[in-house]
Amino acid sequence: MNDAVVNDIVMNRENAEEMLAQPEDIAGIRADRKNKLAAALRLFGKFGFDEGVAGHITVRDPEDTSHFWVNPMGKSFKQMTVSDLLLVNHKGEVVEGEGLLNGAAFTIHSQIHMSDPKIIAAAHSHSVYGKAFSSLGKTLDPLTQDACAFYEDHVLFDDFSGVVLDNSEGQRIAAALDGRKAAILQNHGLLTVGETVDAAAWWYITMERSCQAQLLAEAAGTPKPIGHEVALSSRETVGSALAGWFSFQPLYDVITAEQPELLD
Repeated sequence: MNDAVVNDIVMNRENAEEMLAQPEDIAGIRADRKNKLAAALRLFGKFGFDEGVAGHITVRDPEDTSHFWVNPMGKSFKQMTVSDLLLVNHKGEVVEGEGLLNGAAFTIHSQIHMSDPKIIAAAHSHSVYGKAFSSLGKTLDPLTQDACAFYEDHVLFDDFSGVVLDNSEGQRIAAALDGRKAAILQNHGLLTVGETVDAAAWWYITMERSCQAQLLAEAAGTPKPIGHEVALSSRETVGSALAGWFSFQPLYDVITAEQPELLD
């Protein structure tokens, strides 16, 4: 995000928060969340985050908050539309839509949504740099302004036990998050959450790029991290829920202009 824009948001927070205003009716909120979910999936496909049938983004339904919308298993991110999305309850039952439910998507995301009502959306995929970084068994360093969004606000989940098909592992991942915006799942990949689909998707996109940047920096030499106090103050700017939401908007505008059929 442009520094001037970030500063304007911080200095005029009351006006900026008006941009976050949701439709007042349940149907409008649901439609907005589903539109953003389908767009986020298209963006993940565009950025190469897809890997076969792996990967899923979910968003809580605004009316029945024990249900969430998710992409069906076996449908390419690059071809996802709003009408493809599945509505799933916390028993793992598809109550609306047609298609297969990814077992790992249910196991991980249902536990995350149940663990914290503030989590509206969650994103996970098997993107290349996230996978590579996850094998190192450590968290991200504050090497760049963008990486500061995750400073002391993400966790390493180092309890990998294979494909996540057991609710107990989903519960452990949810417990490990403990109010943070992201987790590095060791030997697996990245997971991000947010108070909006927009923020959860943006955190994933920028976390993947931050993993790439750190891998490149460490391959080239010995990176110099940003100091603790500066990293914390930077997080307050680039790592807020509002900044996450706002950063997603240009991407949403571009993908819906390029691929308007996703809203069908």
